[in-house]
Amino acid sequence: MKMKGTSIIVLLLIFFCLPVYTFAQESPLSKLDSIADEALQMTKVGRLEEAKMLLNYFSEEFENVTVEEKMFSMDELRILTVAHDDALQSVTNSAISNEQRVNSVTTFRLVLDALSSKHQPLWTEMEDPIMGAFQQVKEAAHNKNSEAYHDHLNAFLNKYNIIQPSIKLDIPIEKVQQLDARITFIDRYRQDMMESTDAMKELTQLETELEKLFDGVTEDEADPSLWWVIISTGSIIILTLSYVGWKKYRGEEENKTERLKD
Repeated sequence: MKMKGTSIIVLLLIFFCLPVYTFAQESPLSKLDSIADEALQMTKVGRLEEAKMLLNYFSEEFENVTVEEKMFSMDELRILTVAHDDALQSVTNSAISNEQRVNSVTTFRLVLDALSSKHQPLWTEMEDPIMGAFQQVKEAAHNKNSEAYHDHLNAFLNKYNIIQPSIKLDIPIEKVQQLDARITFIDRYRQDMMESTDAMKELTQLETELEKLFDGVTEDEADPSLWWVIISTGSIIILTLSYVGWKKYRGEEENKTERLKD
């Protein structure tokens, strides 16, 4: 009887753990993600030839992974292709600065992560640098420091441009267009903004939209597979404890019956 009870518990554990194992399986994009990350690391340390080889290798592997199934929409493919081409050109162009080069490959890395991540994407980690740069823009505008305003605005735009392709993959397009339109307006009329009494109002509105951008993604950080693990584990524990309790109760009842017979 004891062996039978143990077998049931083992079967329950297998039944509930199988879905968890399925969720934990490595995504077809995991290898591509690793290649993109390695290309970024090589770019950061100045090993450009190796970064170039990795980016070319990515193209080959990407075709192998996606040739048999349509994993992405046309818009997603377009964004990824443009980001990859820019990254490849940046590591082969000796005329651009190392910062520009790293930014281009970082953009590509973030785009791929946005496509493959099931929960909080990597681009959200740029929140502090972007919001910090924007605070400097506001301070310069408040102090009417034109030179500092232009410098800080350029720095902010550079940081935002790194994540801009990625947010189009995770955020509704109308929200991205609204945000981009406000940023373009402030950039295009930057000199007028310094002289306008409504400059701080415009900047504050942009700040609010940037905060909503990051808050909208980080509100639900939990990976759905993690919730499944939690639910499944909890179910296993409850079922096991219930079964053990039932067995204990049956055993006590049988002992009482035996004592009464004696």
